Amino acid sequence: MSRSRTERLVNLVICLLSTRRFLTAAQIAATVPGYEHDPEDPRDHEAFQRKFERDKAELRDLGVPLETGTASIFDTEPGYRIAPGEYALPDVHLEPDEAAAVGIAARTWQHAGLAAAASSALAKLRAAGIDVNAHATLGVEPVVRVDPTFEPLTAAVRDRQAVTFDYRTPEDDEASSRRLQPWGVVCWRGRWYVVGHDLEREAPRCFRLSRVVGAVRRTGRPGAYEPPEVDLISYVARWSGPPERTRRATVLVHKGRGAGIRRSAEQVVPGEDGDRVVLRYADAEGLAGWLVGYGADVVVLDPPEVRDFVVKRLHEMAGAHPGSLQDVIL
Repeated sequence: MSRSRTERLVNLVICLLSTRRFLTAAQIAATVPGYEHDPEDPRDHEAFQRKFERDKAELRDLGVPLETGTASIFDTEPGYRIAPGEYALPDVHLEPDEAAAVGIAARTWQHAGLAAAASSALAKLRAAGIDVNAHATLGVEPVVRVDPTFEPLTAAVRDRQAVTFDYRTPEDDEASSRRLQPWGVVCWRGRWYVVGHDLEREAPRCFRLSRVVGAVRRTGRPGAYEPPEVDLISYVARWSGPPERTRRATVLVHKGRGAGIRRSAEQVVPGEDGDRVVLRYADAEGLAGWLVGYGADVVVLDPPEVRDFVVKRLHEMAGAHPGSLQDVIL
């Protein structure tokens, strides 16, 4: 579903939840953003009616209890509303992991740029003399804000238009100018990032929104590029900091040796030929490079990928220093 249609449906739900009476299609068209049209133009009005019929069917398919009726016996045109009591969910009991997932989704939803549209729709209802229930939409109103650059960057992503902004890294005192073709905006570990093609460096890059200084400015024309099919979350996870250590390696450490390895161990099992030490790691090559520094005091038992990287690294060192590492490799 497109963003414009999603916003129109949300606006429609907010409108119909907020009224205590049935609203006709004409009243809805004059109130809900996304239904603007010229009722005197037959083709334009017909297009509105088709759009409205599709949206009503979509809401009913989603389980929204859309009621049809009239405000009085003198009304000839049917109206629509959503009864808050029918729309509300019963008590929901969630497991801790389910509640955490809902919380993550809620933090994304609660910005969504809908506060202004919702307020505008309610103001139009009041101006039309319609009694509005101000508490009916408390469950769908945004209550949390994200970085100020969120909205202009997501709009640029939607329009496929390049942007420029000033960006300050922790290592630099002064902000530097960046030019980016944004592919998407994602949340990772509670922080928002924009991922795209850096036009200065001619390479993919990600930027944390909280480090953007000042305003985001658009450059070039809309639709100037086509974002690639990229897993944005994985990209941000790889570049925004140390990855999670989800894998395990087992190494044999000689008695009384490898104090640094022991301090990082998840488990140490004593044995006659040495202690078997279990380590958590994220990058096999990085772990292998660290273990090589302990020389013959450490032997990798598992997994094969770490052992292969250790052997590769030792051969590289042996090639650079002939005759000095043969005993270690053996």
